[in-house]
Amino acid sequence: MYESLKGRSIVDPLEINAQLVERILIGFLRNETTRVGFTRAVLGLSGGIDSSLSAYLAARALGPENVLGVMMPYATSSRETNEHAELVARESGIQTLIVPITPQIDTYFERFPDASRLRRANKMARERMTILYDQSAARNALVVGTSNKTELLLGYGTIFGDMASALNPIGDLYKTQVRALSEHMGIPGVIIAKQPTADLWAGQTDETELGFTYDEVDRLLVRMVDHRARTDELIAEGFDPAFVSRISKMVQTSHYKRKLPIIAKLSRRTIDRDFRYARDWGA
Repeated sequence: MYESLKGRSIVDPLEINAQLVERILIGFLRNETTRVGFTRAVLGLSGGIDSSLSAYLAARALGPENVLGVMMPYATSSRETNEHAELVARESGIQTLIVPITPQIDTYFERFPDASRLRRANKMARERMTILYDQSAARNALVVGTSNKTELLLGYGTIFGDMASALNPIGDLYKTQVRALSEHMGIPGVIIAKQPTADLWAGQTDETELGFTYDEVDRLLVRMVDHRARTDELIAEGFDPAFVSRISKMVQTSHYKRKLPIIAKLSRRTIDRDFRYARDWGA
């Protein structure tokens, strides 16, 4: 139970049965990996709570010896980021690889010295994903995603960068729920408690950049998306109209990031429009 914005005690819509969710996600990873002929996984290990949770789930689904966590620091990455990534690797038992991305990023931006922080951040995210997919080819492994539902809905990620993966175990968990499941699975408290950050520059945090906390936006998103509450209902529940409008716009304008590329229709059966079979079509 928790207290709503209007002061009423109601069931918390973000509460999860952590034991059940853990079992479902482990089964999902194991089944979706092995059904297409793979036994290994690779993921980006940042030392943050999302990648830590994905690593723990993959280790329990496939065995830690079959999971590779790749650490890809840039020159400005904090020491804490690397320390926490190494801590997760030790605690979960997964394999690790360190591939710094400073040389290739700096070489590219020598040509574009006036590039914005956004361009640099997106380039880093996509460079890291190319490394993960190369390692997936080298090790015959699938790339496991680390983006949570809050980030995906807000578009707070880089398309074909950190949002890319072959399968994503935490994409239907809000950030609040990621924390709850992480506590249940025994992820180190220092990682759960720290401020979420993509470590893009010194002092950068997700919530400062977004302008609101994950707790605030999760309470709105779960009503807006999962419960399909109308704008007037959300405002009647006590949510600020400007906040509702802003978040609604963020979800709408980032929808292209959550879809396959739109294909011009010429035939009777266009991929992702008329032909939507699962990958085991014909099995």
